[in-house]
Amino acid sequence: MSDEEKNTVRQLTRLQRRVLGVLMEKGFTTPDQYPMTIKGATTGCNQKSNRDPVTEYSEAEVADALEQLRQLGLVAEVFTDGGRAARYRHYARHKFDFNEAQFAVVCELLLRGRQQPGELRTRASRMVRIDSQDQLKADLQSLQDKGFVQSNGPLERRGVEVDHTFYLPKENMTMTVGNFPTEEEPASPTRSAASQAISARPSGNSAAAADIEPGLLRGLQSQLSDLTSQMEALQSVIESVQQRLERIERDLGV
Repeated sequence: MSDEEKNTVRQLTRLQRRVLGVLMEKGFTTPDQYPMTIKGATTGCNQKSNRDPVTEYSEAEVADALEQLRQLGLVAEVFTDGGRAARYRHYARHKFDFNEAQFAVVCELLLRGRQQPGELRTRASRMVRIDSQDQLKADLQSLQDKGFVQSNGPLERRGVEVDHTFYLPKENMTMTVGNFPTEEEPASPTRSAASQAISARPSGNSAAAADIEPGLLRGLQSQLSDLTSQMEALQSVIESVQQRLERIERDLGV
């Protein structure tokens, strides 16, 4: 395909986004189970980890979405040697001129929605190695320049969040610049609780504590975010190993 034919798909339904994200993710992380059957794609859509929101789509709904994506040129139906069921692979690389790290980033955003760059790097690194935050920001900036990523502030700003732009207009998911927590405002219930705990700590010098607490709070937040992301990535690896073991057991007739 020529360059002129790429980057033309700009909107996808919620189910289309989830199905495409699953095909992209499994192509990266479990190539031995890819291309995917409708059953496998449905399981991937509804898995409990690395998905937001968690869903309960039926195989019929996923089959409809696969057909819609096929008509858009984003998915192809294939038949493997000896395979009884049709399988599906994504053709995103034919439709978009992203590099591999950008495909992983877009995949992660399709599966989880808006998130901070630090979280995004940890999660996308399950699929493609991203050496540094600077590399991630460069890839995000390129995607933003092409109109496939949005943010609520400069990518260098602490606390900024990014998201994809494949939403339908009626979803009203356009991010407003500046609409993100400042250092003085709690970013989440977790942050609020941490702030209250720190504020309640005895101190002989309230002025000095006021100077220390914001930095300490940000450090705790960053550590909590990193630990959460690592646990989610580990859960994904565990699920992948379980799926491989189940396949080996089926092949052995155990």
